[in-house]
Amino acid sequence: MKIIESVEEMKFISNKLRKQGHIIGLVPTMGFLHEGHLSLMRKAKKDTDRLIISIFVNPTQFVAGEDHGQYPKDTESDIKKSNKEGVDIVFHPKVDEMYSDEFYTYVDVEKITERLCGRSRPGHFRGVTTVVAKLFNICKPHKAYFGEKDFQQLLVIKKMVKDLNIDVEIIGLPIIRESDGLAMSSRNSYLSKEERLSALSLNRALKRAEDMIKNGELHSKIIIDEMERMVKSEKGTVIDYIDICDPETLETFSVIEDEALMAVAVKVGKARLIDNCVVYI
Repeated sequence: MKIIESVEEMKFISNKLRKQGHIIGLVPTMGFLHEGHLSLMRKAKKDTDRLIISIFVNPTQFVAGEDHGQYPKDTESDIKKSNKEGVDIVFHPKVDEMYSDEFYTYVDVEKITERLCGRSRPGHFRGVTTVVAKLFNICKPHKAYFGEKDFQQLLVIKKMVKDLNIDVEIIGLPIIRESDGLAMSSRNSYLSKEERLSALSLNRALKRAEDMIKNGELHSKIIIDEMERMVKSEKGTVIDYIDICDPETLETFSVIEDEALMAVAVKVGKARLIDNCVVYI
C-alpha cells in the first residue's frame, strides 16, 4: 500500500493506472475511519481493480463555529485499517497541497443545497463539492463511493457529476449502525455515555415515524411533532431540523403520497448528528 501526499504524484499515478487499463475506485474520507468507511472500501474493492482512499479534513466545508480544529484524527489507525482492507493507495495531502494562498475557485450546486443541512450550514456544500471535484480530478476514479447517512451530500454530489458531465459513477451504500442503532459517525467519539443514550433518540424517532406511516398516518406535521417529542424528551438534545421531503428535490411534503425521505439533524453535547431513512407507501 502506498501513502501519497503530493497532488502531482497522485495525478501521475492515476493517469498511469488508467493507461494500463485499471478500473479505479475512490472512497473519499476525512479519516478517523469506522465500519461505515470500511464497508465502502469493501464494496469498492469488489467492483474495481485499484482502490484509492483519501484522508483529508477539508477546511472549506466547515462553517464558522464548527469543529474543524477539533475534528477527531488517528492517522496511524487509519493506515492500519486501510492496509487490512486491501487499499492500494492512501491519498493524504496537507491543506496547502489542496488549497494555495490564491485559491479562488469553487463548485456550487444550487437549490438542493439550500434545504436540510444547507439551511444551518451555509457554504458547507460548496466546500464539499469543491473538494470532491478536486479529488475526482486528482485521483481520476471510474467509481466513487459514499454513505447514505449523508443523504443530502450524496444527492448533491450526484447532481454535480450529472450537471458538469464528470465521467465517474457515484455509488451510495446503506447506513452502517452500531449494535444499539446509532448511525456510525466519526463525531460519535465526542459523546459521553449519557449523551450517547440521548443520541439513540434519532433512530428511535425514525422508527416511530416509519410505524406511523405503515399504520396510515401520512400528514407530515403530525409525524414530525411526534418525532420532535421523542427527541426533546432526551436530556441535552437540540434539534436542528426534522423534515419529511422528496428524496430527489428535498422539497418538504405536507402529505406523504409516495417515496419520502425522513431526515433529522440534532446536536447532542458538542456533536452534531444526522440520520435518515427512506419510506415507501
